Amino acid sequence: MKVLHMSSRSFVRERPLPSDLVLRPERVDDDPAIEALYASAFGPGRHVRTASRIREGTRPEPSVSFVADRRGLVIGAIRQTPVAVGGAPTLMLGPLAVAETAAKQGIGRALLLRSIEAARYTDAAAIVLVGDEPFYGPSGFKRVPHGSIVMPGPVEAHRLLQLPLRATVSGPLTRRR
Repeated sequence: MKVLHMSSRSFVRERPLPSDLVLRPERVDDDPAIEALYASAFGPGRHVRTASRIREGTRPEPSVSFVADRRGLVIGAIRQTPVAVGGAPTLMLGPLAVAETAAKQGIGRALLLRSIEAARYTDAAAIVLVGDEPFYGPSGFKRVPHGSIVMPGPVEAHRLLQLPLRATVSGPLTRRR
């Protein structure tokens, strides 16, 4: 399977995914495997980061959260959490992780593109995240102008990115219930 996605910047062409890999919606029973994957990828310090604190106590949106399943093993996962920015329904992307043994196979990019495409069918005005622009930029994410999104805790401003789906969002980021 080849993934071809047109972003606002360019075409992102991905290599074929391994034939034994399935990208599928996250299920509730995947949670232990996903949490173990995130613990391995990000370590125990991940829980004190602002993005993690925002997601705390809120279930990821199932329609935009996916796993990479290899013969029944979760080797990659992406989640998006419903939030609001300036009152506008928004999705907060992350975490995105792939098992170290499956890295550099295009799995993370394929999960990202699948999740973005699914987000287009939600009520979200935009997707925001705290991440690396060189990875997320080719999929259409752009750096948020300083101060236009107010996070409820510290983040590295150059890592705050946004992909407008219907509109560019600005204002305070809050949990959406």
